[in-house]
Formats: sequence, structure tokens, C-alpha cells
Amino acid sequence: MLEQQYFPQKIEKKWQEIWEQNDANKTYDNSDKPKYYALSMFPYPSGKLHMGHVRNYTITDVIARFKRMQGYNVLHPIGWDSFGLPAENAAMKHGADPAKWTDENIAYMTKQLKMLGLSYDWDREVTTCKPDYYKWTQWLFLQLYKKGLAYKKEAAVNWCDNCATVLANEQVIDGKCWRCDGVVEKKYLSQWFFKITDYAEELLKDLEKLEGWGDNVKTMQANWIGKSEGAIFRFKVKEVEGLEVPVYTTRPDTVHGITYLVVAPEYKDIEKLTTPENKDAVEAYRANARKMTEIERLSNDRIKTGVPLGTHCINPFTGEEFPLWTADYALAEYGTGAVMAVPTHDERDFDFAKKYNLPLKVVIQDPENPSDCKDAAYVEPGVLVNSNEFNGMKNEEAKKAITQKAVDGGFGEFKTQYRLRDWLISRQRYWGAPIPVVYCDKCGIVPEKEENLPVMLPTDVDFSVVGKSPITTSKHLKTQLVLFAADTQQEKWIQWIPLFVQAGII
Repeated sequence: MLEQQYFPQKIEKKWQEIWEQNDANKTYDNSDKPKYYALSMFPYPSGKLHMGHVRNYTITDVIARFKRMQGYNVLHPIGWDSFGLPAENAAMKHGADPAKWTDENIAYMTKQLKMLGLSYDWDREVTTCKPDYYKWTQWLFLQLYKKGLAYKKEAAVNWCDNCATVLANEQVIDGKCWRCDGVVEKKYLSQWFFKITDYAEELLKDLEKLEGWGDNVKTMQANWIGKSEGAIFRFKVKEVEGLEVPVYTTRPDTVHGITYLVVAPEYKDIEKLTTPENKDAVEAYRANARKMTEIERLSNDRIKTGVPLGTHCINPFTGEEFPLWTADYALAEYGTGAVMAVPTHDERDFDFAKKYNLPLKVVIQDPENPSDCKDAAYVEPGVLVNSNEFNGMKNEEAKKAITQKAVDGGFGEFKTQYRLRDWLISRQRYWGAPIPVVYCDKCGIVPEKEENLPVMLPTDVDFSVVGKSPITTSKHLKTQLVLFAADTQQEKWIQWIPLFVQAGII
């Protein structure tokens, strides 16, 4: 007789045992059935499932079961996205090994997933913090490195001194670390990047091919990639022989109207550009700017501020000199980190010039209704004035002509720019896959041999340390360093070098 009530403790257990005994969810490699891949985002093993997990994994499970009923050979895997700071923070808080903390959480969450009856092929379970998995993370890194798509450079990052790690912009809240409430500052570090900017144009073209995506989503993605056409102009610094400030602009038509130039507080040559008498004010300003997020600095609602550097640039089109400033609305990561300011034809520059009583020079006008731009910037199309041989040209036509003059004169070039930036992947902590490269004084950066993978994490570390990576406490690493120094011909020690560097030991 059919039960009138549903008793999950009885019914679920019975059928889950039957499914397991009969390999109902197994995916066969040699099946003749058509293939179907059903994949949910792997959970982070934080300790317990919540209803968000249940919702996501139930949706995919329904799809996987439906496709099996339609006759597909369905691959429906599960795994654990188990590297990252939460495990390390838990280890530091409770004095536990992050591997042990992670394994215990995985065991409990696996029990929960199985109780839900989700139709995973558990034989294909993967755990990203296990060497048999991150060996392939490292292998993929090496393939990208060989193609020039993984590289290292100095970059300005959000740095939390308490956590001794880099933070994403979203992890900085009111200038403080989302984790410890410590003050976050901008800091230049040598970082590894993936060169995703090489694919900016391809990404834009692929947007056009997407079906089922709303126009608003496509527009949002296109704006994120942020393609723009413009020019690079190079301005010589009057007080520093041989030093130039390159600027990217989408408005080469306004170059004759520059009255000042702004560099980001993190600009690489800012110290060279600062006169001794301006040094204290500039350093104080930079220290304050380092505490702000990019979102705060670019906000339209915030009054822009800045301080003069004391030096001047020379406009190669006119020979005129104009002052150099640093201002927080310029960002080191955008363009070249410098902005040519034309207050009469840019609202942001206009507000800044009015605040600091900087000159205004009109170079574009509406012939039918000319303006002196004393009350507001003129940002509409028009014809050029006060622009030497380009006077009378429509401003859109003048963009190309002015840039070509810079090209011919050797102080500029045409440039296509993208807002998209390369993906920073470096870690400064412990719980992550080591980057598989060797640092050699003679040869520079040398990729690890594939047959030596994986480069393993040490296990004898102290997670109670504050302000530095726990990896620096590994006695095993230091022992290996001594052995390596004693016999540099033994390749078996090579795999430890990335960790020596990560630890700051060498």
C-alpha cells in the first residue's frame, strides 16, 4: 500500500543505497550515448552547506537527471575549491593546520551532499588543494608562461600590513581591510599576471555572437573591456633632463589647450618629478591617497584634490610650459598613469582648475555660439581655435591630423587602449599553489621542468605569526636552502626555490 505521508529519513536512505549499489550516477568513458556535461561551481569547504548551496546544486541535479532520462551519458562531477585565505585565517585563529581544517570540512560537507541525494559521480571528485590537482594548475601556468601569457611586473596593489597580503578592490571597505579592519595602503610589489588583455578584441567580437544575452548585459561587458581609440603624447620635463611623461588621451584635438598635467600618486617617476621644496606636501598627499579605493577616487560626487610637484612639462605642439600636479583622480593602472588636463573641454579638469585657480585656454568652439568657458567646460563637437595650423578644422577630423603630426615629430603615436587589465594572480600567503618557476641570478626566471611537478607546499609552518606569511617559519625550507647551497647541481632541490622566494628567505 502506498504511504500517505513522506518520510525522508526512511525513503531517501533506501533509494540512495540502491543508487550507490547500482552506480546509477556513474559516467562511463566508453559509452555510445551522446555526451552531456552538467557542472555547478565547486563549493568552498567553509564548514557547512547553506541554503544557497542547496538551491544551486539542486538546479544542476535536476538538469543532470533529466538528461540521463533523455538517454545522455551525463558527466556531473563534484569538487572542492579549497585553496584560499579563509582556510589559512581559520588555521591562524584556532592554531590548526589549514589542510586538516579543510579535510574535516570536506568530510562533513560530503556527508551533507550525499544526504541530499545529489546525483554526482563521486569517483571523479577533485580537491584543488591536493597535489594531484594543483600539479595541473602548475602545468597550465607553465604553458601560459611559454606562450608569453604569464609574466611578472611591478604593480600597485591594495596592501594590508596586518594580513600581509594583497586585497581586491572589493575587499577594501572605507580604506580598511574587510578581514581585520587594518588600514589598507597602495604598495608597489613584483607580481605575476595573466595577459588577458591580449584577448580584449577577441572578447569584444565574441560578444556579438552571443545568443540569449540581453543588450544591457552585452553593453556592460563591452564597457568592462572598455575599448577606446586615441593617442600617446610624450611631454618632456623642463627640470629633469631626459625624462618624459607619456600620456594616453582620447582627445588629441584638445592638446593645444593643456594648462596643467596630472600624474597618479602612485606614478612610477613621481619622486623624480617632485622638487625638494614640494616633497613633504606631496608625500603627505600620497599617504592619504593610498588609503582610498579606486571607486572612492573616481566618484563623481567627490571633490577632486591635488598638490603641485613643482616641475613643469613642455607642450611639443606649442612650446608652452605647464605645471605638473599629482591628483587622486589619476590612477596608475589606467592609461599611462598621467592625464593631460584641458579644463575648458573636460568637466573634471574644469572643476579642478577652478578649485586651484589654474589657467583656462579655449581650443574648441561652436561657431554659431562661441563660449569663453569661464563658467563651464564646452564638451560638444566644434571647430578648433587657438590651435595653430589646425584652426578651423572640425574637432573630430583634427584628432587624426594632430596625432599624425606627433607621429611625424617622434613624440607621439596612435593608440588603441582597453580598460580591461591583466589578471593579477600572485599570493603573498601560504595556502595556495606555488608558482612553478626558478629564480636564478644568472639566467633570471626559469620555468620548472614539467617532470618535476608538483612543486609542493611545506607542512611545518607556524600559523600564529602576524604580519607575514606563515611560510617564512618553515624550518624544512631553510634546511633545504642550506642543502641546495651546498650542492647546487642537484636538480631535486630546484623545486624548493619558488618557495624560498615566496617566503622571503632568498
